[in-house]
Amino acid sequence: MTIETSKAPQAKQAHDIGLILIAIACALSALYTVLFLSLLPFDRQIVARRDYIVYWATGQQLVHHQNPYDPAALNQLERDAGFTGGASYYMRNTPWALPLAFPLGFFGARAAALPWSLLMLALLAVSVRLLWKMLQPAPNHLDWLGYCFPPALECVDLGQTSIVLLFGLVLFLRFHKSRPFLAGAGLWLCSIKPHLFLPFALVLLAWIFVSRAYRILAGALAAMAVDAAFTALIDPSAWSQYIHYMRTSTITHEFTACFGDLLRDTLNPNAEWLAFLPAISACIWALIYFWPRRHAWDWLENGSLLVLVSLLAAPFGWIFDQSLALPAVLVGAARARSKWALSALAVIYVLIEIAVNRFDLHSRVYLCTAPALLAWFLLARASARKPAAAPLAGSPSPASLSSQ
Repeated sequence: MTIETSKAPQAKQAHDIGLILIAIACALSALYTVLFLSLLPFDRQIVARRDYIVYWATGQQLVHHQNPYDPAALNQLERDAGFTGGASYYMRNTPWALPLAFPLGFFGARAAALPWSLLMLALLAVSVRLLWKMLQPAPNHLDWLGYCFPPALECVDLGQTSIVLLFGLVLFLRFHKSRPFLAGAGLWLCSIKPHLFLPFALVLLAWIFVSRAYRILAGALAAMAVDAAFTALIDPSAWSQYIHYMRTSTITHEFTACFGDLLRDTLNPNAEWLAFLPAISACIWALIYFWPRRHAWDWLENGSLLVLVSLLAAPFGWIFDQSLALPAVLVGAARARSKWALSALAVIYVLIEIAVNRFDLHSRVYLCTAPALLAWFLLARASARKPAAAPLAGSPSPASLSSQ
């Protein structure tokens, strides 16, 4: 009785410390984002320095029926909008992402900047809300881990589109059982940056055929067909323009903080295929991981691990792309039973927040974030699976102890 009662306050104290650290980490992330967004309508330089400016410039080109992959034209538009940096920004996405940028072409750079970021913030909020409903019953207030996830807020601050991919992923996780066609259509959003989903996509295809979930495949193909038609309508030459851009650009040699680029730059900077070796290895592992679990596959639980591995092995990517780790973070937080799990996650939050405010996006510091999130998720999940110790034969039960 004495041992049990002494452990209980310790566990509660550790849990309270974890909640306090989480609250501090979330407050720091949220405060910075609120302050940043409040300046957008008034500061021309902030608008022009964000990644958003390339989506706006691309939209301008599309609305005026010009080449959205023309470096000279994009450079001029961005500098006219106030960009003063070195190399200008260019939209690297394949042509089926062009419809996202198209509406921005009808507005000025500053006029559309805040609504664009608020749209990303709204998609983040909806994604977290849908995920948290799937995880009920779960600990109270831990949904703030999603709303204040540093890579996602960095995505909002920069005006990047990785939250659009997150929203598509969450739609799939939420509706793949109840509304498979809608779930498949949501997957189209993930195709905006397909390199972030290579192991995930391979297992998805295998799962579709094993479980005969062909309505998901039909939904994805239908959404892609609609998108292809709209892309052809706004820019009939999009694919030829994109192919020419990729052949003449040196952007594929740019270093991003992922192990694919690190491997390429270490062994042979000119051998682009080396960047895909980690992803190929991850695809092999993913199939090995999936096959024994194929008949009891859980996309929220097993799929979260798959997304984390996909991010870790991506051939290229940025810290804001790790917004896709958000489902795994919420799953881990909801399932964790380790008394220090929340504290460890809070430390990761704070370190990421410090990094994005201190280091350039090309910094190798960000090589640590994907492994850290993966390691935390595995530890959190392991603590959730740990069974309670069985009482020794002849030992009194907890009920009998309490009655004494």
